[in-house]
Amino acid sequence: MINFPNAKINIGLNITEKRSDGYHSIETIFYPIQLKDALEMLPSDRLEMKTFGLPIPGDAQNNLCLKAYDLIRADFALKPISIRLLKNIPMGAGLGGGSADAAFFIQLINDYFHLNMSKSQMISYCNQLGSDCAFFIENKPMYAFGRGNEFETLSVALEGLKIVLVKPAVHVSTSEAYSAVKPHQPAKNLKDLIALPIEQWQTTIFNDFENAIFPKYPELLKVKNDLLAMGAKYASMSGSGSTLYGIFDEYPNGLEKSFPGMQVFCC
Repeated sequence: MINFPNAKINIGLNITEKRSDGYHSIETIFYPIQLKDALEMLPSDRLEMKTFGLPIPGDAQNNLCLKAYDLIRADFALKPISIRLLKNIPMGAGLGGGSADAAFFIQLINDYFHLNMSKSQMISYCNQLGSDCAFFIENKPMYAFGRGNEFETLSVALEGLKIVLVKPAVHVSTSEAYSAVKPHQPAKNLKDLIALPIEQWQTTIFNDFENAIFPKYPELLKVKNDLLAMGAKYASMSGSGSTLYGIFDEYPNGLEKSFPGMQVFCC
């Protein structure tokens, strides 16, 4: 049995306060995109996980899919399985790839073992794995708030437009990004701003991490400016980076030549 976890981008990201539990409150728009991993589950006499494609750093035992398996096994009698993950979504990129894999794994294991879990049960497991993980259960445009794990469905009119992702060879840790930002309350709610024509987003919708990260990594600002110069209707960093994206009417020519040494994806 196989499914295909997809990435997301953030359209706007406001960090509104430092919480007493050590987390930050945010507001952002999560938007699913067509950059995908492949996740397969096979019968096995022992639990194992094999990964292919992009190398995944760190201890394989800390993979969120295995953590999800352990959470579900505590409540259901699960047989051993072989998990195979083809990794196409870059890691540490602000695209939610690890969270997507975990959420899609939970749905896959629900179908594979006929567990008949409700959507709320699957979301509960997701919330134990990561703030944005539960988004991928619904997997449609959402206004996210709180720690990024509370959601409201909303309409985002991007049909027919093209999204270009550029991932420079820069790693920005989430802790590094948060340590450099100053929480504040935005003047206008992101839910209202996203309803504006996309041509107005560039001067109204912002990612708070950019002000903290761009001075340290000016090459990221250059990529954003290059995307705008190529005709992007809107360009921004996704999450805490380091992926930049541009939204275009049509894919511009010469993308790979314009961003040498970087990963470029068209969605």
